Amino acid sequence: MAVLRHEELGLSKEQVIEMYEQMLMARKIDERMWLLNRAGKIPFVISCQGQEAAQVGAAMALDREKDYALPYYRDMGVVLAFGMTAKDLMMSGFAKAEDPNSGGRQMPGHFGQKKNRIVTGSSPVTTQVPHAVGIALAAKMEKKDFVTFTTFGEGSSNQGDFHEGANFAGVHKLPVILMCENNKYAISVPIEKQLACEKVSDRAIGYGMPGFTVDGNDPLAVYEAVKNAADRARKGEGPTLIETVSYRLTPHSSDDDDRSYRSREEVEEAKKRDSIFTFSTYLKENNVMTEEEENVLLEKIKRIVDEATDAAEEAAYADPDDLFKHVYKEQ
Repeated sequence: MAVLRHEELGLSKEQVIEMYEQMLMARKIDERMWLLNRAGKIPFVISCQGQEAAQVGAAMALDREKDYALPYYRDMGVVLAFGMTAKDLMMSGFAKAEDPNSGGRQMPGHFGQKKNRIVTGSSPVTTQVPHAVGIALAAKMEKKDFVTFTTFGEGSSNQGDFHEGANFAGVHKLPVILMCENNKYAISVPIEKQLACEKVSDRAIGYGMPGFTVDGNDPLAVYEAVKNAADRARKGEGPTLIETVSYRLTPHSSDDDDRSYRSREEVEEAKKRDSIFTFSTYLKENNVMTEEEENVLLEKIKRIVDEATDAAEEAAYADPDDLFKHVYKEQ
């Protein structure tokens, strides 16, 4: 009997179904947020659609009990896999006091949750890279066995923060994984106008680290690449640059009209490679999951998203006096 791909990677049936469930959860929360935005109930959405496979595949390759995640603004799949809930994310979308990221003070996508080692991000893009490198330096100095994992878009890979962080990590052989989620567009700027090299991973050699480009629509390929990178980091072999190639299925954000810079035909063609469908097909064709089990899963997720939406809509906003909390020293 042939060994299936996930089995070759040491993943059980339960683990790959969890992988698919987390991907679906991210997609369904995201879809609900777009509806809420268009209904005027939440102000802003910045979407993960098209990138769930890379996000969840990567997160599941890490030790989610001790490793640190420094996600970028699209990483709903990463933070769900690290322990955030649909309710947490909806509280953020509605900017309510129970938002674990910022108490309702920040835009959605500024993820942060201390108990799950999700390190808060800033509004300027790519600042999470030097932060991740700094935490990895602390791990090395204190001889602690954890890896830091950070993500960014291919547009961010052109920022100084990326280059400085990558250079420092390479020089000091730090236990950090730099994962670029290449979704082909930096807002309206296509990849061919962003890079002079062929791939983002080509830049790795300049920083003395290995670089790999993998199919971002394949959660198993991403899992394998990140698992290998984490193993290297734990053995003291330093950082790795991983590029996951997928496609952003939505506009850049709820305030963007992507029709001005890409054709509908291009977007529809990309949807044929949507990981939600291709991974579902893999699981069903290999008898890991039946259609009936998938329908049960969809119903479960719909119920969770409905309950999270209702809870967030009814929750209280933050007290105006909380505006300065954690900003100035309290007497």
